[in-house]
Amino acid sequence: MSDTLPPNKFGAVIAVASGKGGVGKSTVSVNLACALASLGHKVGLLDADIYGPSQHIMLGLKGQDPVMADEKKFKPIPKHGISVMSFGFFVKPEDAVVWRGPMVSRMFQQLVSDVSWGELDYLVVDLPPGTGDIQLSLAQILSVTGVVIVSTPQDVALADAVKGVSMFRKVNIDILGIIENMSTFVCPHCNHSTDIFSHAGAQNKAKVLEVPFLGEIPLEEQTRKCGDDGIPVVVRDPGAAQSKRFLEIAGKVAAQADEIKKKMPTINIGGPGPEIDKNFSV
Repeated sequence: MSDTLPPNKFGAVIAVASGKGGVGKSTVSVNLACALASLGHKVGLLDADIYGPSQHIMLGLKGQDPVMADEKKFKPIPKHGISVMSFGFFVKPEDAVVWRGPMVSRMFQQLVSDVSWGELDYLVVDLPPGTGDIQLSLAQILSVTGVVIVSTPQDVALADAVKGVSMFRKVNIDILGIIENMSTFVCPHCNHSTDIFSHAGAQNKAKVLEVPFLGEIPLEEQTRKCGDDGIPVVVRDPGAAQSKRFLEIAGKVAAQADEIKKKMPTINIGGPGPEIDKNFSV
């Protein structure tokens, strides 16, 4: 019975968000989660992008079927030292999710409440791009410790990142900081750097918005290959320069989250919960 399962306890909930798609938010999310785990923490990763889940791919979990902890709750799937739940476990790769907002919000709630996460130090939530239903549901369902905003340096991405900061401030969620992803391109042959998407735009915007700047992540081939292979770069090559950047950022995020959560209660989500909808066909 589901009421025999221990309640979910999240020491801190860290949302990873972006104003627009294509800025590498999911890559940052998975490497941040794995970096936190490598620092000795118990970490869960929730892929909250219902329309375009990707963490099951980036963690080498394609084709995995969700396992029931009992008749009402699912078990997250362990991989690379973290506990993972993604809507990608419930749909076929070729299926498009054609749902309206209320259905998406309900599915997100189930991925939080109807999963036996157990006790975690950090739950990292990989949000879809934008400022829509999932973001609002997140603010309503969970007591979020803080959000990390991911942006590329160019103006078109930064304009949407500003909207993301504004949205989370309106729902009283702390901004842990901004990460500038794809800050420069590093040639794998000669190590020359080229600022394809400009440079330092996110760092400058962080100053204007008065939020911490967490660091730069260059665009380089190994990180992409690791994601396609299902082994994040911080797991495959923890000594690489890119991995060290993620580890440094993880340390900053953890330190800020720890300061904020001293003023917040432990986040408990448990009990029987609503009857789960086992028909995930689209």
